[in-house]
Amino acid sequence: MIPTRRKRLLIFVIAYYAEETLTSVLERIPRSIFADYDCAILVVDDASGDRTDAIGRAYRRAHPEIAMTVLRNEFNQGYGGNQKVGYTFAIRQRFDFVAMVHGDGQYAPEELPNLVAPLRDGRADAVFGSRMMTRFGALKGGMPLYKFVGNRILSSSQNLLLGADLTEFHSGYRIYSVAALRRIRYRLNSNDFHFDTEIIIQLLNAGLRIAELPIPTYYGDEICRVNGMKYARNVMLATLRCVAHRSGLLYQRKFDPVADQGNGHYDLKLGYASSHQFALDAIAPGAAVLDIGAGPGGMARELLKKGCRVAVVDQFTPPDGLDTGVTVFTQDLDEAPRFDVRGYDYLLLLDVIEHLKDPEQFLERLRAQFDYTPRTVILTTPNVAFGIQRLMLLLGQFNYGRAGILDRTHTRLFTFRTLRHLLTDAGFRIDEMRGVPAPFPKVFGDGLVGRTLTALNQFGIRISRSLFSYQIFVVARPTPDVDFILEDGTQRSEVYDHSATA
Repeated sequence: MIPTRRKRLLIFVIAYYAEETLTSVLERIPRSIFADYDCAILVVDDASGDRTDAIGRAYRRAHPEIAMTVLRNEFNQGYGGNQKVGYTFAIRQRFDFVAMVHGDGQYAPEELPNLVAPLRDGRADAVFGSRMMTRFGALKGGMPLYKFVGNRILSSSQNLLLGADLTEFHSGYRIYSVAALRRIRYRLNSNDFHFDTEIIIQLLNAGLRIAELPIPTYYGDEICRVNGMKYARNVMLATLRCVAHRSGLLYQRKFDPVADQGNGHYDLKLGYASSHQFALDAIAPGAAVLDIGAGPGGMARELLKKGCRVAVVDQFTPPDGLDTGVTVFTQDLDEAPRFDVRGYDYLLLLDVIEHLKDPEQFLERLRAQFDYTPRTVILTTPNVAFGIQRLMLLLGQFNYGRAGILDRTHTRLFTFRTLRHLLTDAGFRIDEMRGVPAPFPKVFGDGLVGRTLTALNQFGIRISRSLFSYQIFVVARPTPDVDFILEDGTQRSEVYDHSATA
């Protein structure tokens, strides 16, 4: 039987002016953890002006039985910047887990075995020690009342805005799976204290599992280097930026998971006022539908539930399961169509034309297939004149991102007026053109906050469709092009003449 490999654990001691506490912290690390894990210690002194570095090196020489590395940043990196050094070390040295321990002794090293266990057992990707899980335990441990109240207010606000359920966002006692760190862009985070908030946001956005365990609170005579008001402001700004990022209003690269590739982020938005819901409502049950640019296939699945006959066109191979009862055409839409629109009552072009290099040519090629048979085209595209985009441009921001109006895969953007010109020039008769609100329920959930913001957005659209619409929704009827009309007229004339002389 092959013995199970022990997991590699790095105990990362973050140190700044810790000459009086560092030795005590190192001594308090349970020696049992060295038996349970292939364990090493990393001390990183962040350019302290005292003997922190020397004390760390002396401890390493006095304990040759411990695998220990002591590093010193010659230039101060800040609380967040120092963490970046430690986590990068853990990734390079191929550790499985990295536990951050504060060199000032504020967080009990004795709790390490308990905190690592959920990672070892595969139950979490990150574990946080929470001072708030025990009722009033933080106050009993010496946390000042104003910090306790501030912690609760900030954590509650962040839970509401981020759709999370953490008892505390602001504990510095954390253990991460190194695999999880590889999936997030922690190097782009702030070097300041709100690094801790930004890394939580990154974990949440990557769908990684966070576990919390109670820890004791200890406040001694250590120097607090956190400016409370500045920290609270930075925490809330980071949280609000994530909300805007999730809404597609203001792209933040740091909040995108590293491994998030392909078109899987184009998830379906149903159950509230959205382009997908409008399109689904506009299609009659049992109709024949061609979904052009189907993406992950979510709309096709919903149409099957309505008893529709469905075909999809996309450049990516549709996900498993979509081929059941669905005709699939795989092609790049910038190429000449290899699919036939005849035989379909509805053509869907949901968030498609903004991705095309030449939407005019695409629509011309499509129109060449139309005859006199009545068909309906349902089209959606972002509104580049949306008020938030105008404001960002006024402030000098025009950031392309993974999703939203300025998705980095978008090549052409439209307003209501330019989209109308595009469609009428391509021979489409527009039956309906309306604005779509921003997908607030996608960010805040389909509760009071999400519905209220959607209602306010819809009210704004009634005032100014151009300014307040996040997307443009169009229902149009295609007309045949001149070549078809001429050919059809010629054939009909020949038939008439033949009948008249017979």
